[in-house]
Formats: sequence, structure tokens, C-alpha cells
Amino acid sequence: MESSRAARRHHRARPSRRRPLLYTALATVAVVGGTAAGTVYVKAQAHSGPVSSSAAPTASASASASGSGEATVEPVTQPAVDYDALLAKAMQTVTPAGDQKVSVAVLDTDSGESATYGSTAYDTASIVKVDILAALLLQAQDAGRQLTSTEKSYATTMIENSDNDSATALWNKIGTADGLDAANKTFGLTGTKGGDGPLWGLTQTTAADQLTLLQQVFGDDSKLSSASKSYIQGLMGKIEADQQWGVSAAADGSKWRLKNGWLARSTTGLWDVNSIGRVTAPDGHEYLIAVLSKGSTTQNKGITLIEAAAKAGVAAFAGSDSSTSASTSAGD
Repeated sequence: MESSRAARRHHRARPSRRRPLLYTALATVAVVGGTAAGTVYVKAQAHSGPVSSSAAPTASASASASGSGEATVEPVTQPAVDYDALLAKAMQTVTPAGDQKVSVAVLDTDSGESATYGSTAYDTASIVKVDILAALLLQAQDAGRQLTSTEKSYATTMIENSDNDSATALWNKIGTADGLDAANKTFGLTGTKGGDGPLWGLTQTTAADQLTLLQQVFGDDSKLSSASKSYIQGLMGKIEADQQWGVSAAADGSKWRLKNGWLARSTTGLWDVNSIGRVTAPDGHEYLIAVLSKGSTTQNKGITLIEAAAKAGVAAFAGSDSSTSASTSAGD
């Protein structure tokens, strides 16, 4: 009997093998935080498997507790949006006719995202006049001087009225193609070469290079001073009425700054029609757009083509619902 009672006392003295529910439950922590790239989901766990969550973030990082209790973070990279592909898809709504060819480059200044469609070099025609003025202003900055009254007069008529004599005067002033090419090297243009001799209109360029030039004119990271940029922008906002076409077709009303170029090639009789500038679109975003084209049988058909391309460029960024508004046939 004594032995039996001792056994019972021993049994009562042993600690219970059953722990309170608090200690056997899964210890989990879920932390949700915001980052510039999107939502980040972080989970920590102890002595058990992962805990599922209904969160579906665009960018995520998961952390699991090690045996020491320290969490390790494993970032999960989400695929980036392919804006070149979106622009190419939007450009399917634009139908060049005959020998027409077109190239587009677009930058959303709000997001910093850009896209390019086509890499072929084109004649600049009169859009080079923005480049000529930018080169003149850069040279004046380097010399520590202001533009003369004569230079300002030429600049005004060259940009606002697309006057060719004024362009020739300033082309010579900057040192023709050599001066333009030197400035463009500073600006970061890599696919642009000045025209031979007095033929500034046959300067060769790409849409991507024209977008780089527009960033020099409108962007913060520019070799041009704030005063120089404001000067060019002001002139590009005062284009005479019969030249207010092109990239402005993608703008919300009159919220645009632009320069157009058009040239009938004597060798083929076909037209180069181009447009560059900045627009505020109906979606409220601000875009830099460069559209280059060649091979149009008339100037008006070239304008129809580049305006459709400008709309498609904005539609690629604004969303698929707006892409249908860019649909047109350039042969109409």
C-alpha cells in the first residue's frame, strides 16, 4: 500500500505534458508595408509551416524566421511593364499607306517610363530648328553671353513661323553641321548627324534622339540653363495657327508645345512630315513625343499619319481603353 501511494504521489508531482494552448499555437506575424514599387508582404513564422494570405501585391518580399529567431528576407521581383511592346501594339491601329513609314518615341514625364517604335533614321526637315536653337543657346552659355537682338529675332521667326532664311542664318552662326554635331554630343544624341553644307533640313535623326533632345528642352537633367529652356519652350508654344498640327492631336485642347517639319523630296516627290513636342493628354499626364515619317504622297496624308501615331503613343501609356481613339488609316 505504501508503495502504491508513493507511486501515486510521484505521478502527481510530474509536470504535465500538456502545454497551455498559448504555447502550442502557431506564432505568426504578418506585416504589410508600402514601398515605392508597390505593396510589400512580409511574414515571420515559428516552428511551423507558412501562413497563407489573400494579399496579392505587385512587388513582394517574404521573410521566414530561422532557428535563431532572425528573419531572412527573400525579395520577389515582379516583371516590369514592356512599354515598347505596348507601343507596338498601339501602333497596330495606325495603317501606313503605300511607301509611308513612321517612327515614334514617347516619354511619360510623370512616371519616367518611355517607349520607342522604329529605329530608322529620317530627314529632320524643319524640326531641326529646335536643335539649331538649342545649339546656339548652349554655345552662348559656354561663352557667358546672352543672345543678341538679331539672334533673338531669327530664333523667333525660325520657331514660330518656321522661317527658312532665319534657320540658315543661325545654322551658319552655330558652325553648320559641325556645330550641331558638337552640341548634340553634349546633349547625348547618338543617332543624329547634321546635313551637308547648307542643307540643314536633311539632317538625319531618329525618334529616340529627338526624345533625348526634348528632354534637354523640357527636362530637369539638362545641359541647358533654366532660362534657355524657358526661352525655347515659350517659342514652341506660339506656333502660328496653320502649323498647329502634329503631336498636338494627342493633347487636351491647347496644352502643347511643338515644332513641325515638312519637306517634299525632289528625288521622289514624296513628303517627309515630322512633329516633336510636349503635350498634356486628356488623362492628365504630360508626355514628350517625337513622330517622324516619310513616303507620303501629300503633306496632308503625312499629317494624318503622324497625328494617328501621336495618339497611339499616348494610348500605349494611358491604357488599352483609349487605344481605339488612335485608330485611323493614313491613306484616308
